[in-house]
Amino acid sequence: MGIGGGMSFSVRATMAGAAARAGRSLRRHPFSVGLSALLVITGAAFGTFWGEHPDWLGASPLTLGRERQWWTPLTALLVPDSWGELIIALVIALTLLAYAERLMGTLRTALAFVVTGVLGVLLGIGTQSLAWSWGQVWARVDARGQVFDPLIGIMGAVMAGSAFAPALHRRRIRLIGFALLLTFTLYGGDSDSVYRLFSALIGLVAGALLSRGRARAAWHRSSYRETRTLIAAMVAVTGLGPLIVLITGVGTGPLAPVVAGLRGVDISGIIDNCSDTVSDRCVTTFSTAVATGTGVVLMSLVPLLLSLVAAWGLRSGRRAAWFLAMGVNAMMALLTGISVAVRQFTHPADVVTIDRQFPGFSVLAILVPVAMCVLLALTHRRFAVRASRRAVRRFVWIIGIAFAVLVAADMILVMTAGHPASFWSTLGGTLRRFLPTGIGHPGSKTSLTGLSRAVHRDVGGLFWLVFAAAMLTLLRGRSVSTADETERFRAQLRETDGGTLGFMGTWEGNEHWFTRDGRGAVAYRVVSGIAIAVGDPVCTPGDAEHTIRGFLDFCDSNAWTPVFYSTHEEFVPAFRRFGWKRLSVAEETVVPLERFELTGKVWTKVRQPYNRGQRDGLTTLWTTWEQLPAGLVSQLDALSEQWIAEKALPEMRFTLGGMEELRDPDVAILLALGPEGELQAVTSWMPVWREGELIGRTLDFMRRADGAMPGVMEFAIASAALHMKELGLQVMSLSGAPLAQSADGGEDDGAESAAIKRLLEWLSRVLEPAYGFASLLRYKGKFNPEYRSMYLFYADNSQLPAIGLAIGRAYLPDASPAEYVALVRSLAG
Repeated sequence: MGIGGGMSFSVRATMAGAAARAGRSLRRHPFSVGLSALLVITGAAFGTFWGEHPDWLGASPLTLGRERQWWTPLTALLVPDSWGELIIALVIALTLLAYAERLMGTLRTALAFVVTGVLGVLLGIGTQSLAWSWGQVWARVDARGQVFDPLIGIMGAVMAGSAFAPALHRRRIRLIGFALLLTFTLYGGDSDSVYRLFSALIGLVAGALLSRGRARAAWHRSSYRETRTLIAAMVAVTGLGPLIVLITGVGTGPLAPVVAGLRGVDISGIIDNCSDTVSDRCVTTFSTAVATGTGVVLMSLVPLLLSLVAAWGLRSGRRAAWFLAMGVNAMMALLTGISVAVRQFTHPADVVTIDRQFPGFSVLAILVPVAMCVLLALTHRRFAVRASRRAVRRFVWIIGIAFAVLVAADMILVMTAGHPASFWSTLGGTLRRFLPTGIGHPGSKTSLTGLSRAVHRDVGGLFWLVFAAAMLTLLRGRSVSTADETERFRAQLRETDGGTLGFMGTWEGNEHWFTRDGRGAVAYRVVSGIAIAVGDPVCTPGDAEHTIRGFLDFCDSNAWTPVFYSTHEEFVPAFRRFGWKRLSVAEETVVPLERFELTGKVWTKVRQPYNRGQRDGLTTLWTTWEQLPAGLVSQLDALSEQWIAEKALPEMRFTLGGMEELRDPDVAILLALGPEGELQAVTSWMPVWREGELIGRTLDFMRRADGAMPGVMEFAIASAALHMKELGLQVMSLSGAPLAQSADGGEDDGAESAAIKRLLEWLSRVLEPAYGFASLLRYKGKFNPEYRSMYLFYADNSQLPAIGLAIGRAYLPDASPAEYVALVRSLAG
């Protein structure tokens, strides 16, 4: 009885919780929830779920023009066409539309839904009627069909609401949303797709009008991670065209002939069937165009399959995925051009007919993949994660063996089937089967039957499936040498002494050199022939000179110019023995935790915001990335991208960590959370080891949310300091502010360094409005730190211009050419 009562209580509690959540959702999103309920009711009441479509409710050129049913542009938005459309509409309404409703209010959302939806239908019908008069295929096919599509109004309202969203979500909604809408329009070409696209465009205008006069940060750039995500999404979406045509069976958009041409479908016959009237034969031809064998289906899906594989790798910054995406889009452009050229010579009447039905389609079909290639080329630096040579060799062996086996198997089958052609003719026919259908002509007659016929028909598709699987394996594996070297460097940090900034050497983009005896190491990166060592040499104090000398010899053997950047003052004697010079480039602020207190006048500027945070109900969470709840990960991602998007210059790298660096299991994360669990600020803390013992933490990543409590960063840093002090750590480094120094900054060697000094000062002034390094250094002074100068150590004054440019490029790898020209000109000042 107790168990049954407990179970009953649990069920009641679950139901009560669900009811409470539903109630909160209804209160926050009354229009989105109400529209969702209405769609379920209308779909059931009017029978559209069961294939009934009342003519007096659907929108089309005939119902609005000839039959004068003026209400249909509105009623078409309130009735779903089918169960499938209802599910999609409900998902988008309860997510994206609900988000738009939170941003711009219920009344504006309802108004945007109706206005953009009705105008989108009217503009679509007008365009469709005009296209019909010109003899366009998509207009002739769909003009008599009734449109029932709530997504028309929903997409318009979502795009209107995006004007109120933060830069991160605004960018994602618009880029991915329009990519999908355009893809469906260009490949599917049905009336619904056209109406949705028009409604979304109107929604952009409506959003700009509704948000006019509202303060909004400029939309500048995105982080490496966000850029990778967006590019991956674009690559995946543009690969959907063949799938859209295959699923709908009636692809009539301007780019549908590309898919049909690559599949070998008789476009001329389809257009002839549909040129005068919409007959059953026309619809049947479209519907059965894809039912020509699994080989055709597989080859039609190859672009989508490879695009999805490439998108998955691009999301992780993989260089191999970048090459694959470039290859897929380049081949699509090339094969489309070949397909058009072949038809021009073999069936010129088809080309004339197609150009009449789809004016300029061939140019547009080629430009879409070409545009993707240009986009990938412009963003190639975001995809720098390389696979190991071993992984590449394994990939080459797999696809090479698969290709050879499949070619041999197909040739054996063909040549043993009876009446074989010549060897070279058979080989040519086999190789063509690995190309798209329309190019390779794999539909030739054969005497093969059963399994042999299936293998012969599908040999090309099978190879590309193997290729995709092998590519996934390549993209999943990390570079073995890089992983090993990074872990070895990390172990070296633990056992010796890499200083308070040594952990930066484990970041992606750095390479590692080790002494032969394994007692010393240097993290570095090569930029334009300059090997920039990051931070201090990792070694015991007595091995410093030996480690530096070994690294210099290593650079000399590779014809690199070595420099040490952000290296502390204790290494000055070693570099002087080499005759090197120094230039002060930054100051690190270090707080001994034994004297960190929140009492006394000197701590007033930290104590006050800390006490306010406690009064306002702020809490902290000391954790790692792996332990973060999914909800906080999402908030952290949005907070970081919003901060980056508001910067006028690109995201800085090199000695400044980003979101990727937070994922390291050795990095601690402290979150400041508001009373309702909302993220207000985040800080990350790198480990500081000495002879196997964790002695402190170094601040790296700092972000605060818009609208957070004033002084929330002081609250977060003070909370972190108190927590580290409780753990028995000795030192808290607030890191260095690049290109910023206090009035008592470190000394420079010689007047010859004046040019590089001017360059770095100029770079500091340029970056100060966007990144505030000098302000950051002054801010850290609130914590009463000790200041430790950090230097650039270099060998020859003649190398300074190249060194300065290399450092600038390391910080701003995506800076424009104009910014680099300005850097060079500053040297003459």
